[in-house]
Amino acid sequence: MTAISDRPQMLPEQFEEFARHLGRTVEGIRLEFINGKLGIKPVPDGDHGRIIQWLNRICIQARPELYVHDQGLKIQGYRGGFARPDGTLADADAFVGRGDWATTEDVLMVAAVTSFDSETDRRDRVEKPRAYAEASIPVYLLIDRDSAEVVVHSQPDGVRYESVRILPFGKAVHLPEPVGISLDTEPLKNWVR
Repeated sequence: MTAISDRPQMLPEQFEEFARHLGRTVEGIRLEFINGKLGIKPVPDGDHGRIIQWLNRICIQARPELYVHDQGLKIQGYRGGFARPDGTLADADAFVGRGDWATTEDVLMVAAVTSFDSETDRRDRVEKPRAYAEASIPVYLLIDRDSAEVVVHSQPDGVRYESVRILPFGKAVHLPEPVGISLDTEPLKNWVR
């Protein structure tokens, strides 16, 4: 028997249509649809944005062919879904002509920066690692401002990430292949509350 909480709130196709219309009329929110549940989160704060700028700069310097995109992704795992990572690392032209929601085959890494809201724990630490592993995204980078840690998820097996490394801000972090970039995380200490 399926519990009511396990039932999807809407079909993936309904979410895509809903997001297309709502996204044109309401500013200041981001929509996601993960594990059959609609998620609405506020637009990130200035420190959050600065962290994504920092990550993009490092990635471009290390691998000029790549870019950290602000791209919605179709997560074709359990129940289908749509996620808008804080950053999506892929070739600079990977999403040209793809629209609001792109498939994940060209994605090397997704990044999330925790927000200071009540949904962060469930969304960024539980649901997204599972959804991204199911979509076989090679690396999920979580920059956790609450704990001042960087969490690197890698080696997706289609259900979960087999490797999870947790390092405090200030340590050097190597993002495994296919990313192959090292991060000096000392500057992250400047962008936490």
